Amino acid sequence: MKISTKGRYGLRVMLDLAVNDNGQFITLKEISERQNVAIKYLEQIISPLNKAGYLKSLRGNGGGYKLAKKPEQYVVGDILRVTEGSLTPVSCLDDSPNECPMAASCMTLPFWMGLDKAIREYIDGVTLRDLIESYSPPDNYSI
Repeated sequence: MKISTKGRYGLRVMLDLAVNDNGQFITLKEISERQNVAIKYLEQIISPLNKAGYLKSLRGNGGGYKLAKKPEQYVVGDILRVTEGSLTPVSCLDDSPNECPMAASCMTLPFWMGLDKAIREYIDGVTLRDLIESYSPPDNYSI
């Protein structure tokens, strides 16, 4: 499994909004400058996060984005699923129940299920607050 730039930048955007929260809306330009990501690409990342209800947005002068909830209420796995889609290691685990015609006789299915469980337990056990609290910034700080 490889997380794309959408997933990685989506997580960085959410962390940026959490770390820089001063009660005001934060513009995409500010995020773009801090994260060194093009505004056009950020728009593609912000859109699904906003639609999922993870952000509050305001148009116009003084507008921008901010988190809809507190950082401890955001689970990394949920953010990645919004930006990436399914995170299962194999496609046959996307459906529940498993609809693969080989599921009953597949010798590798228990392995894939175990890997999927380990991934889910890890990414669903970490919040934005956890990431913020565990980070020790170097002199050239960047999220």
